[in-house]
Amino acid sequence: MDTPAFTLGIEEEYLLVDPSSGQLRDVPPAMMTRCSDVLAAQVSPEYLQCQIEIGTRPCATIAEARADLQRLRRVIHDEAAAFGLAPIAASCHPSADWKQQPHTDKDRYNALSRDLGGVVRRMLICGMHVHVELSDDPMRADLMRQASYFLPHLLALSTSSPFWEGQDTGLASYRISVFDNLPRTGLPPQFDSWQDYERSVQVLVDLGVIEDSSRIWWDLRPSSRFPTLETRIMDVQPRLEDTLTLAAIAQCLMRMLWRLRVSNQRWRIYDRFLIGENRWRAQRYGVDEGLIDFGRAEIVPFSTLIEELIDLLTEDAEALECLPELERARDIVANGNSSIRQRRALEAAQDDGADHAGQMQAVVSHLIEEFQIGL
Repeated sequence: MDTPAFTLGIEEEYLLVDPSSGQLRDVPPAMMTRCSDVLAAQVSPEYLQCQIEIGTRPCATIAEARADLQRLRRVIHDEAAAFGLAPIAASCHPSADWKQQPHTDKDRYNALSRDLGGVVRRMLICGMHVHVELSDDPMRADLMRQASYFLPHLLALSTSSPFWEGQDTGLASYRISVFDNLPRTGLPPQFDSWQDYERSVQVLVDLGVIEDSSRIWWDLRPSSRFPTLETRIMDVQPRLEDTLTLAAIAQCLMRMLWRLRVSNQRWRIYDRFLIGENRWRAQRYGVDEGLIDFGRAEIVPFSTLIEELIDLLTEDAEALECLPELERARDIVANGNSSIRQRRALEAAQDDGADHAGQMQAVVSHLIEEFQIGL
C-alpha cells in the first residue's frame, strides 16, 4: 500500500470587533475586496456579516502551514486595522446578541436561512477545520470510524467559547451546544464501508434534502471537495500556535491509524453512545477534568491522557516533522486553553472593579491581543 501524503489544510473563522467597545461589526465590503485582492480564494465571507473565513493552501508540513496561516492572519489583521476594526478568533463572542447579526446575502446562505429556520439564526459561532489528505476512499471510511475515538480529546484542548450573550455558560465550549441544533451534526455514524457511506448520502441527495455531502456537518467527515478527512470538532483558537498544535495532532492521528492498518491492526471501535459521553465531558470541562478510558473503565486526568497521546503519536510526529507542535499540547493543558484564559481575563477585570460591561470588554481585549501573538 502506498504511503498517503498526509498533506494538511487548515480553515479558520474569525469575528470582527470594534477595539474600543468590543462590539461586533460587519465586515466592510471594501475590506473584503482588499483581502480578496491579496488572498484570492483563500478568504471568503461566512454565514454572518460579522464573520470572515480563511483557508491555508495544501501544506506538506506543519512548518508550511505555520507560514501560510501566519500570512493569512496578518493580512486579515492589517486590513481590519485599516478600517478601525480587529479580528478575534474565539468560537463565541463573549457578549454579542445573535438576534442582532444579519446573515450574508449569498445564495448559499439565503438557502441555509430558508431551509434551517430559527436554528441557523443562532449560528454566531466560529470553528476551525483540519483537512488531512487520504486519497483512498475505503481507507477514509475506515479511519473515520477509528479516529472518532479521539474527537473529544481535540475538543477538550480547543475549547474557546465559555461565554454567550454576556453570561458564563458553565461550559468550556458553548459553540458545540449551538451547532448541535443543526441537522446532520455531531459524531459521525459508524459506516461499515465507503460504499455504505455513499449509499446513505445518496438517499438524501435523491430525495432533494441536500444537494451534496457538503451539507453534512459531522465532527469528522470525508470532504466533499478534497480527498481528505476533515476534522471539524474544534473551537477556533485565539493563538496561532494552539491552532498548529491541534492540526499536528489531527495529522499525526491519521498517520498513526494508517500505520496500524498496514500492520493489520486497528483502534478499537466504541459505540457513539460512549464516545458521546466523552464529547460531553470535553464540552463541559475542557481540560479541567478527565475523559473516560473505556479500556481501563475509569476517568483519567487530562494531563495523563495527553502524555499517553504524545507517546502514541511520537513516531508519527517525527515522520511528519511536527514533534515540537505535538509536545506543545502539554503547555495547553498545564497553562490553560482559551476558555480558561478568557475566564482569567474576566476575573482580573472583576478584581480591578470593572462592571459587567467592562468585564466583557476586557475579555474581548484579551482575545484581540492573543490574535496578534506570533504575527
